[in-house]
Amino acid sequence: MSLLQISAAEIPKFRRRLLSWFAKEKRDLPWRRTRDPYRIWLSEIMLQQTRVAAVIPYYQRFLEAFPDVQALARAKTERVLARWAGLGYYSRARNLQRAAKEIVAGHSSHFPRDYDAALALPGIGRYTAAAVLSIAYDEPHAVLDGNVARVLARIGALRSDLRAPDTWRKLEAAAQDLLARNAPGDWNQAMMELGATVCTPAAPRCTKCPAATWCRARKLGLAEQLPAKRKKPATVHLTLAAAVLLDPQGRTLLVRNPNGDGALFSRMWQFPAVETNGAEPAMALDHHLQERYGVRLSAGHRPLKAARHSVTFRSINLQPYLVPIARLPQIGGAQVIPLTQIRRLPISNATQKIAKAAIKRKTPS
Repeated sequence: MSLLQISAAEIPKFRRRLLSWFAKEKRDLPWRRTRDPYRIWLSEIMLQQTRVAAVIPYYQRFLEAFPDVQALARAKTERVLARWAGLGYYSRARNLQRAAKEIVAGHSSHFPRDYDAALALPGIGRYTAAAVLSIAYDEPHAVLDGNVARVLARIGALRSDLRAPDTWRKLEAAAQDLLARNAPGDWNQAMMELGATVCTPAAPRCTKCPAATWCRARKLGLAEQLPAKRKKPATVHLTLAAAVLLDPQGRTLLVRNPNGDGALFSRMWQFPAVETNGAEPAMALDHHLQERYGVRLSAGHRPLKAARHSVTFRSINLQPYLVPIARLPQIGGAQVIPLTQIRRLPISNATQKIAKAAIKRKTPS
């Protein structure tokens, strides 16, 4: 009897039931129409902490620009980030390209079949390695992500913290024991699909579940209570004041990673900004502009519509200002670009929100 308390005699029946369900009920997703390891790998990276519906258009546009690993490896990083802009968690894109370069240089442009070799690539963890190798190459590696862990926790009525290292190792072993070795790619996708569409965090659809026969949480009436909710870090609230400097030609200034606020703009191109630390936003921004760029808020500066933005545990109030200026400061490493064209550069969602407010408010000089 395993951690999940499914007998060895029942496991083959469980596998057949789940694979049959997946064949009938799986969603038609673009990365499920291919066995190309590059495309499967790209989808897995994009899907990390991102909804499927949000990923699909980015996935399709990214492949139009970089149809294979060689194209990604030789591309300029700025162009890669520009295609990723708006998807968030930009370290994923940077690691994706770093890994592409290693694959081209060290693996003859083929995603490695060896599990340890895959793990050695930038941005590839145990889950991603198992997903790509099983789906693309039929290698017998079981995946374990949040969706799969939730399915397993309910089947076994596990009450412990799933992310505790010892529990996670046991779940990995249980997932590997359940793996249908004759169809590892379909099996892994079926487990993930089950967690995403039926065995959901809230209001699981137990009557539609192909695993209901073996689910101890359902039998005990605990499906809604398991797994136990993790304690989230306390939300940190902060205000960022940002300056959209605008010269008579409609050009603006974008900078990259100044001071410590770069992480809040995903270390991409951004408007000059500063955390207010409780000060009045305009005063804090005026001081920041003087100290760092040698300019002041002009008498004609206008507050723009504030926006909310979230980065992990931070809740950010974005307070932008439109600042007419006769001449933009000359800053090493900065970009001077028409305000209406800044999306040609890699910018974060926060910067897009500020630009949208500025473009809507802007009047001819």
